[in-house]
Amino acid sequence: MVTIYLQNMIIYNVTIKVDISIAHEWLAWLRDEHIPDIIGTGCFTDARILQLMEVDESDGPTFAIQYQADSKALYNRYIKEYAAEMRKRATEKWGDKFVASRSVMQVVH
Repeated sequence: MVTIYLQNMIIYNVTIKVDISIAHEWLAWLRDEHIPDIIGTGCFTDARILQLMEVDESDGPTFAIQYQADSKALYNRYIKEYAAEMRKRATEKWGDKFVASRSVMQVVH
């Protein structure tokens, strides 16, 4: 498969399964504190929160947060300079009440 890159835009996708006991409070924290802190690093220009559908929510909802960076260099800067601290803050606040996985994508069209 050959992919032709038409843009430099990078999407940093964080998928998070949240324990039902913290779901509402966690979403408010994400929207009001965590995302603004990450955008405030200057590495990303925008973020959106999506909720996965057609998944088992018996333990709690699953969200995808997609952060938009204008270049791979900006994404790399975030990972190198800020990611560890942001992850630490989330773990200190929420403990083991969430599970996160991450992926990086480049916008093609």
